[in-house]
Amino acid sequence: MTTYTQILYQIVFSTKNRERTLHKENRDVLYKYIWGLLENKKCHLYRIGGVEDHIHILTDLHSTISLASLVKDIKLTSTDYIKKNNLFKNFNGWQEGYGAFTYSIKDKNKLIDYIKNQEIHHARKTFKNEYIKLLNEHGIEFDEKYFL
Repeated sequence: MTTYTQILYQIVFSTKNRERTLHKENRDVLYKYIWGLLENKKCHLYRIGGVEDHIHILTDLHSTISLASLVKDIKLTSTDYIKKNNLFKNFNGWQEGYGAFTYSIKDKNKLIDYIKNQEIHHARKTFKNEYIKLLNEHGIEFDEKYFL
């Protein structure tokens, strides 16, 4: 028997100290790099997007890949890529943690639209407010001292 899975993950993480360093002109280059990394790990990227201080990745995970190792690889290799190619001046790395939220395949189109419209969304809402809302929607307890 083979392994079958269908779990959508929305992975969200911020730049270190939520610094606004991911300037629009090079974000697509970063997104293409992360897409390639996901393809190499046999994960399917549905959408990637973000704004100056954070990104969202909507993907599935290949059954042989753990979430923690995938996020670690994305952060480490993208940091190297950003620095070697001087994509974002003053980029100091990614935050230490991340958020990962699971969804049904039925939610795919809604999530794609949500990630696609991050620029519009964040004209009204901060990353902190968005992140707290995601944590609350998914019933995740958290300590606000980590949002300072």
